[in-house]
This record gives sequence, structure tokens and C-alpha cells, in this order.
Amino acid sequence: MIAADRFISAASELGFALYTGVPCSYLKPFINYVIDDPALRYVGAANEGDAVAIATGVALGGGHAVAMFQNSGLGNAVSPLTSLNQIARIPILLIVTLRGDPEGAKDEPQHKLMGAITTQLLDLMQIPWALFPEEEGDIRDVLRQATESMAANRRPYALVMRKGAVAAWPLQSRPRARPPARTTLPGLSAPVHSRAEILQAVRAAAGPGDVLLATTGYTGRELFALGDRADQLYMVGSMGCASSLGLGLALQRPDRRVIVLDGDGALLMRLGALTTVGYERPGNLLHVLLDNQMHESTGGQSTVAHSVDFCGMAQAAGYPIVARLNAVSAIQDWVAAKHGQLGFLHVPMLPGVAPDLPRPDVTPATVAARLQHFLENKL
Repeated sequence: MIAADRFISAASELGFALYTGVPCSYLKPFINYVIDDPALRYVGAANEGDAVAIATGVALGGGHAVAMFQNSGLGNAVSPLTSLNQIARIPILLIVTLRGDPEGAKDEPQHKLMGAITTQLLDLMQIPWALFPEEEGDIRDVLRQATESMAANRRPYALVMRKGAVAAWPLQSRPRARPPARTTLPGLSAPVHSRAEILQAVRAAAGPGDVLLATTGYTGRELFALGDRADQLYMVGSMGCASSLGLGLALQRPDRRVIVLDGDGALLMRLGALTTVGYERPGNLLHVLLDNQMHESTGGQSTVAHSVDFCGMAQAAGYPIVARLNAVSAIQDWVAAKHGQLGFLHVPMLPGVAPDLPRPDVTPATVAARLQHFLENKL
């Protein structure tokens, strides 16, 4: 058994300063220590996939982050791990607890199968792993192995934590309540512009150091079609993770404005991310929702967006600035404005795409590396 401060101190020396995840009783000492340490930051995610995306955003910005959660939630993280991290070659450190350990004490019945297959799942996802250190003398060797693997292979690395690996650590601090803003918005506006027209307005309003993160599907493809640039990232897979990716990047790089281009279907898939983004409230993040009320990239099936008040949701989640606009001139002005606070913009959008819409001819790994290089340049 080790003390939480021993591992975290060694990890801090390697640059790990942000931890994100979903609680597990095995992780309690870790989470408590990070929350109480003013030199570190803990971002509580709504689900495990969001935690992976947040940590990945930090990595995009040049930082080092840890995503940690119970193995029962590993399935929630499969999508970003396999279609974002592995494809774009963005490494993060994972700590996955081993509930239902076949070689451990009897656990709750729901953990039995996952406990037996956790390491097999990591192997299937081609994620190297090792057991979490249980002796103080092993900490640095395990972390060295993990960081060397991530640097050499450009893929995540997992530490699998057994019960009792970390000694208890009491939580001293208490969370600060951050009440949501209360504003009145006009009723839902009818869509008048296409996705391409709206994206062109956002691009025109973006500043020279801003970053545009486009959700998977037609949004990324249309952004690419408007002109490939180093400040743009076209997400593939990892549906619903755009806002969490943007959150991690915005927290890591407060000197850059991050503009997330989301879709109604994607946002609905991971609505819990709104609450995490709304609580953290980075002032350099704009969340733009393009809403055509359908899963257009996958066949045009309807979403339930026609019955959802997205602006009301964003307000309730804590976004301090919320707007609903449908005209490109107003959209461009809103994006160009220096709000200085987290903002949410709901844009009703006409369906339809060009029949010859191209796919990006640059690989996701190239796009990610190029963006990281762009962020290294001083403004």
C-alpha cells in the first residue's frame, strides 16, 4: 500500500497537473488529495468518456493529464479511446480500478464479468498497461515505464489499480457552489442558413490565435472543405466528446480561445458534459451548437432537438453567456466579440450538404500534431 501523496508527487515531477475522472472507492484517496492540493486541478467528469476527452484536450494543449475511473465505466470510454486517442495518436495516462478482481476479495455481482475482462479489453484496444504500484519503491519505475511508452508509441497507457493499493486520505475542502445565470432569451428562431454558411461566419470571426474544434461527421468535413488550416481539428468518432475535448484544451491553454463546433445529435449523446463545462467555466471557451434536428451524417434520422431547449439547458448548467441566433451577420458579430466568459450559442441550421463534399485528405494524427505545433507558436 502506498500513500496518495507519494504517487502524485512523483507524477507532478513529470508534469501531470490535471486529473479528471469519475469516482471509485479505490480512487477516493487520490481524488481527495488532488482536490485539496492547490497546485493541482481535479475536474469531475459526468462520465468516463468525457474524462478521457478532457484529458486528451489537455494533451493537445501540451500538458499532461490523468483520466481515472472504475473499470465498470471502461465501456463508456471505449469510443474516445479507440476513435480519438488511438487514431489521432494522442497519449494520456489512465488509472482504471479493478473491481471484481478475479484474484481478489469477493465483490458486488455487477463487477464479476468486467473484473475478469478488464485487462483483456485494454489489450483489445491496444492500450499498454501495468498494475498500479503498491510499494513506494515501485512508483517511479512504473511512471517511467508509462511515460516512455506514451512518448514512444503516442497512445494511452493504463495503470490497473487493485483494492487497497492506496491508503486512505481524508478530504478537507468543500466544493464551491456556482449558481447558474438567469437570463431571458427570445423564442426559437427558424433556420435560414446552411452549415457551410454558418461555419464560414465563425471562421471569419475567429481571431489569429483561436482554435476551432469540429465535431465528427459533416461538420468537420465542411470545415475542411472551406479551407484546411492548422488551427482546425476535425474530430473523427468520439461522438459527443467535442465540448469535453475543448474544455481540456481551454483549461490547459487559457491564452488561446477555443471554439467548439458541436451538433445537436452529438450534444444529446453526452448531455452531462454541459454540467462539467458549465461548472468549470473557462473564459476562453465558446460552445457553438449547429442544430438541424437530425443525425444528418448518418442518414438524416431525426433527433429530439425539436423538443429540447438547449439554451435553457446551458443556462441551468452554468454557462454565463447564452445566445440563440440564426443570421450569419449576428453569428459573426457574437463570435468576434471578446466576451471574456464561457459562452453558448445555439444556431438553428438548414439541413443539406453538397453532393461532392470531400473528406479531409490529412490523417487525424497529422491534424492533431499540426494543431499542437500551431499552439506552440507565440501569438
